[in-house]
Amino acid sequence: MIAQVLRQTLSRWQKRSLLQVPIDVKTILLAGVGIVGILLGIRHLGGLEWLELGIYDQMVRLRSDELPDPRILIVTITDADIRATRRWPLSDQTLAKVLNQLQIYQPRAIGLDLFRDIPNEPGHAALVAELKRPNVIAISYIGNISVDVIPGPPAMPKSQIGFSDVVTDPDGKIRRNLMLASDGQETLVSFSLRLAMLYLRVQSEVTADNELQLGHTVFPPLRSQSGGYQTIDDRGYQILLNYRSSSSPAQTVTLTQVLKGEVKPEWVKDRIVLIGVTATSLKDLFFTPYSATATENRTMPGVVIHAQKVSQILAAVLDDRPLFHFWSEGVEILWILGWAAIGAGIAWRTRYPIVLIILEGSIVFMLFGMGFWLFNQRIWVPIAVPAIAAIATGSFTIAYQMQQAHQQRQTVMKLLGQQTSPEVAAALWNSRDRLLQSGMLAGQSLTVTVMFADIKSFSTISEQRSPDQVLHWLNEYMRIMAQAVRAHHGIINKFLGDGLMAVFGVPLPRNTWADVAQDAQRAVACALTMSDRLQELNHDWQQRGLPVVQMRVGIFTGAVMAGSLGGKDRLEYAVIGDSVNIASRLESCEKDRQPDNCRILIARQTLNYLEDKFRVESWGSLQLRGKQYTVDVYRVLGCNDFSSTEG
Repeated sequence: MIAQVLRQTLSRWQKRSLLQVPIDVKTILLAGVGIVGILLGIRHLGGLEWLELGIYDQMVRLRSDELPDPRILIVTITDADIRATRRWPLSDQTLAKVLNQLQIYQPRAIGLDLFRDIPNEPGHAALVAELKRPNVIAISYIGNISVDVIPGPPAMPKSQIGFSDVVTDPDGKIRRNLMLASDGQETLVSFSLRLAMLYLRVQSEVTADNELQLGHTVFPPLRSQSGGYQTIDDRGYQILLNYRSSSSPAQTVTLTQVLKGEVKPEWVKDRIVLIGVTATSLKDLFFTPYSATATENRTMPGVVIHAQKVSQILAAVLDDRPLFHFWSEGVEILWILGWAAIGAGIAWRTRYPIVLIILEGSIVFMLFGMGFWLFNQRIWVPIAVPAIAAIATGSFTIAYQMQQAHQQRQTVMKLLGQQTSPEVAAALWNSRDRLLQSGMLAGQSLTVTVMFADIKSFSTISEQRSPDQVLHWLNEYMRIMAQAVRAHHGIINKFLGDGLMAVFGVPLPRNTWADVAQDAQRAVACALTMSDRLQELNHDWQQRGLPVVQMRVGIFTGAVMAGSLGGKDRLEYAVIGDSVNIASRLESCEKDRQPDNCRILIARQTLNYLEDKFRVESWGSLQLRGKQYTVDVYRVLGCNDFSSTEG
C-alpha cells in the first residue's frame, strides 16, 4: 500500500533535498581519484601551466611594493640622455667619464649593463683603465648557440664578468633568476650574482645537497616541476625571481645627472651602482608579471630586472628576506586531492543548488586566499589544478546525485503511481521534506472525502469457487477499480478483502472550499466510473462463465486525522476519524435496498460540495449502525449533462 512506499522511500529524504539522495560513496571516491589522476596527467604535460602562471602573476600584482633597496642605485640611459650625447652607442670616453665620476663617491660595486667587447673611440684607453678597477663588473652574453656569444671586455678578468642572459617563460615573461650556467666547459656566474658577491665580499659555495649558498643563506633551486611549473628548462641554477617593486627596486638617476655632477655622494657611497639602458627606442625591455595590468611602461628595462635580482640576493643574505620554497611532488598531490575531496564533500552535503554554486565559488576563493597567504610566506603551491579538481569533483558529485535522484524518483513515482494518480504522486515527491518527521508521516488534520466500496454477497460467491479462482477473479476486479480511483486523483488507503477504502484529499492539505469540493466531486465521479466498469466486467464475466456481482459504495466528506500509525516494525498510513466510520456505515447500510448493480450512497456533507453536478435522490434521515444521530442520506443517480465525471 501507499504507506509502505512512503515509509521505505520518502524516509530516505527526510530533511534533505533532491541533491542529497543516498549515493554510492565508493563511486564518488573512485571518480574523484580518476578526475585528479586525469588532471595530474594534464598538469604533468604542461597543459595547465599557463593558468598557474596567470594566477602567479595575479598574486605578484596583489602584493604591496616594498621600499626601494637602499644598497642599490640605478643610472639609467634614457632617450633624452642619448639625444644629449648625440651618439649611440655611447663613446668609450663618455662611459669612462661616468665611471670615473661615480668612483669619486666610493661605491661598493659598479655594474655596467652595456656590451663593451670592441673599442668605441675616442677614449678607449681611459675606459679600459676604469674597467680594470676591482669593483667594476661588466656583462657577457651566452646565448643559445655559439654565434650568439658576446664576450665581456677583453681587458677584464673573468672574475669581473657576469652573463646578462635572462630566461623567459613560454609566455615571454621573466619570472626566474638564472644565477649560474654552463658553457659546457666551466661554470659561469650571472651579472647579478657577481655584483652581490662583490658587495657581500663572499664567494658562493655549494652545499652537500648541491645547493648554492652565500654566507649562511641557501638558495633553493627551481626545478622543472616546482610550484606551478611543469615543463620549463631548469638547466643551470635558477631561483624564482622575487620582484621587489612593480617599477624600480632602487633609487634612479640619469646619465646626464651623473655627467653634470648632480648626484649626491651619499646616493653612491657603499652602494651597488648599475648602469644600463632604459630608452624605449633601444628595446632592451622585457615582460614581467606586472605587464598584464600596467597602464604605462608595460615592460621592464633589463637593467631594472638585474637590479631586482641583485636586491633579491642581498635581501636574502642581509635581511633574511625569505626565498621561494616549493613542496615536493607528493605533498602537492595530497594538496590537490584534499581540495578535490572538499569540493565533492560540499557538493554532497549542500541542500540547495544556488547555495552549492555559492559554496563552490567560496571554495575557489578560499583556495586562492590560502595560496596567496602561502605565497606571501614565499611558498608557491599550485592553485589552478586544485581549483579545477574541486569544481570537477563537485560537479561530478552533483551530476551523479541528480542521476541517482532521477532514477530513484522514477522508481518512487512508479510505485506511488500504483496507489494514486500521477499528480498526487508528484505532489508527494515534491513535498517529501515537509511530510516526513522522525522517519514517518506526521499526523495532520485534513478535510477529505472517504469512499468505501464492497462487493455484495461476496462470501456466498467465494464458497462456490476454489481459492485460486477467487483470488484471480478478485484481482481482476480490484485492478479495474484501483485504476478508476487513480484516474480521479484518489489514493487507495487499503484493500479490505473484497472491499477497498479510497481517500480523496490526502496526504496534502486541501486548504480552500473549492479544493474540498473538487475532492468530493472526484470521489462521486469515481464511483460512477466504477459502476460503469462493473457493468463491463459483469458482461465479460458472464461470457466467461464467471459470477456477476453487485457492489455498494459509501462516500462521506469531513474531517479526519491522517498520518503514520504503528511502530518501527509495522507502519501504516492511517486515515482515522468519525468521517471514516460514517463512510463505512453508508456503504453497509440498508443492504437489502440494491436498486442497481452499483449502489452509491452519500451524506448531505458530501452533497453540499457537489454544486448540482450530479443527480441524486433522497433516502431520508437514516440511523446508521453505531451512530447516535441520524444522517441525511442520498443515492447518486448519475451526472448532470454539464458536469465532468473526471473532475
